[in-house]
Amino acid sequence: MSSRLEIVELSSGEIVLRRTDGVGSPLVEIKFSDEVRVLLSEFSMDIGKAMVSAGVQAVGEVYGHMLEPHEDHSDSSAFNEEYDEASGVLH
Repeated sequence: MSSRLEIVELSSGEIVLRRTDGVGSPLVEIKFSDEVRVLLSEFSMDIGKAMVSAGVQAVGEVYGHMLEPHEDHSDSSAFNEEYDEASGVLH
C-alpha cells in the first residue's frame, strides 16, 4: 500500500484525497453543488485543498490526543518530556 497521497480534481468535478498509486477508493471526497461551483469559479480546487488540509490537521490533533498518556500520579516526567518532543500531527 502506498503511503503517498495526492489531492486531485476528477473529471466529475469532485476533489479527492487518494493514494498516488490509485489503489482503493479515495480517502476523502468533496463534491460542491453546481451553485457553489459557480460561486467559487476557478478557486474550487484551492478551497477543496484547504478543506482537506484542515481535515487532515484535525485528524492529527485527535490522534495526538489519543496518544497522550493517561493521567497517572506517579513520576512520569521523563516520559512526558519525550512525548512533548514527538508530534502527533499529520503533515
